[in-house]
Amino acid sequence: MKSKLPLGKIDPNILAGLLSQYTSTGKRVLIGAGIGEDAAIIDMGPIYLVAKTDPITHVTGEIGHYAVHVNANDIASMGGRPLWFLATLLMPSGSSDRELKKIFSQISKTCKELGIAYCGGHTEVTSSVNIPLVVGHMLGEVNKEHLKPTSGAREGDDLVMTKSAAIEATAIIALEKAKELGASFPKKFIRKAQKYLHAPGISVVKEAILLRGMPGVHAFHDPTEGGLGTGIFEMARASGLGVEVYGERIPLTEETRLLCEYCDIDPLGAFASGSLLVAASPTTSEMAIKKLLRAGVPATRIGRMVSKKNGVKLMKGSKKMDLPVFHQDELSRIFG
Repeated sequence: MKSKLPLGKIDPNILAGLLSQYTSTGKRVLIGAGIGEDAAIIDMGPIYLVAKTDPITHVTGEIGHYAVHVNANDIASMGGRPLWFLATLLMPSGSSDRELKKIFSQISKTCKELGIAYCGGHTEVTSSVNIPLVVGHMLGEVNKEHLKPTSGAREGDDLVMTKSAAIEATAIIALEKAKELGASFPKKFIRKAQKYLHAPGISVVKEAILLRGMPGVHAFHDPTEGGLGTGIFEMARASGLGVEVYGERIPLTEETRLLCEYCDIDPLGAFASGSLLVAASPTTSEMAIKKLLRAGVPATRIGRMVSKKNGVKLMKGSKKMDLPVFHQDELSRIFG
């Protein structure tokens, strides 16, 4: 009997088998498909080309904004600069030209803000979807010395995260459940959470560009679906390491905490765009944190990379437990 796949990310063991069997690199693909890697790296001579594709399947109100930032984040999380964007737009039956124009406008505006050229794609109306679906394709460039793959973490590195956990999830909950939340939370609270898309924001391009040239910064990762916990697991697995995460140091805003409690979900397992994971040597991490803070980007040391034999652990006070990994994002339990 064939087993059915659950909603959300594919189990990494299943996915790893598929990637090893069916994907290939060739002579010029330096980093190809792999668990946790944010983008592919292709050797173009004096520079590397960074290539990424990612769909947006949640939140239709600002789907164009999302599509650009999520893909730009993955380019930046390899140490690169996002430069060219293409988008496939699939619209459900009955869509209006006004709805289509809104998405095009969002994509265009966000690309201009990041200095990216919106240069192509494909658009159609199809009965295969019941909400708008945008599949983004981002290309960028990275100097060889700036490359920061997820797999680059080293044993003994400090693990630093920017901003706070579940920024993206906070915005999604506040936007999609606004009417329901009105019975339990003040309007001001809901409006603030809805604005998490823009403040603190779901982009990590700024912090990645700030840190990519620092010696001693070894790896970046952009946690998204599956949340911060899954992102940390992916960095450890890609690097062939273990990790100790200090749970009490993980920043969590009041809006995120209360909305996650209301929805009965774990913020470590909910959409996390907006936070960048950084693996850096202990002699570099403090300088990196100070550099980020001076630029107005909150940053916190939340753990350290350890030997693989020590496992992927979450420390809470004197307790040590397995770090939770969420192959199904917590929001999938709410929105499907």
